[in-house]
Amino acid sequence: MLWASAAVATKFGIKTTDPLILANTRFLIAGSVILIYVHLIKRESLPKSHNWKPLSLFAFLNTTLYLGAFVVSMKTVSAGIGSLSTVIGTLFVVVIASIWLKRKLLWFEIVGVAVGLIGSFIAIWPTLKGSYASGSGLVILFIGVLSISVASVFYTRIDWQLPAAVFNGWQILIGGLLLLPFTLYFADFDRSQFGLSFWLGLGWLMVPVSMIGLQLWFYLLKQDPVYASLWKLLCPVFGFVYAYILLNEPLTWHTFVGTTFVIAGLVVAQIDKLKKTNP
Repeated sequence: MLWASAAVATKFGIKTTDPLILANTRFLIAGSVILIYVHLIKRESLPKSHNWKPLSLFAFLNTTLYLGAFVVSMKTVSAGIGSLSTVIGTLFVVVIASIWLKRKLLWFEIVGVAVGLIGSFIAIWPTLKGSYASGSGLVILFIGVLSISVASVFYTRIDWQLPAAVFNGWQILIGGLLLLPFTLYFADFDRSQFGLSFWLGLGWLMVPVSMIGLQLWFYLLKQDPVYASLWKLLCPVFGFVYAYILLNEPLTWHTFVGTTFVIAGLVVAQIDKLKKTNP
């Protein structure tokens, strides 16, 4: 529920403010608050010297590139499609993992990815016709989804040996620092106004999404990564509902059929994992 709300909160935040300003403010404040808590209050140790390089790379892929692209794309892409992209990224992970880890794609993984991509196209089609998404916005969103998919595979390859809160705080802050030069150069500060919608959107993105949502995600990953990933199936469901109620974005048969295809594709792609988890 929290992750799906990110797209709608972003829509509110960028009504009067440049998307890059919203993103950078969120990352710098949220990362700093988390690190003050874990290092000054809980007295957790700083990351070791060997952690900084992979941590910075992950922060660039997961926070700077993905979340930066996500926020920018929300200027011209519907919030519902933004929520749907969360599940689409999971399908991309299947393909990227097979290439990076040199693992042969199995038939159900290929079918799952194909069904998921077909569903994405079905759901996106009416938003293009009704000016709820632009081609450039979808390209930017696609680049972001591809980036977080690479980051997800990279995450599993590293023995981090870091508490979840320490890892989360540093990857958010580093990602914000890496995004800062782009924000200072490209963002439109003159036309940005920091009104109520900006602060409400920013506050929601920082606390429920960045601080609480990510901590819940890391907790679920420790319990069972397979079942944790399946909870992502609810993101487009909640996302489209939020967008319909709060932003008056349309719900059509394309929305329901497309989302059903994406969810079915994800389940099919993980048949083998589910069988191993439930012998």
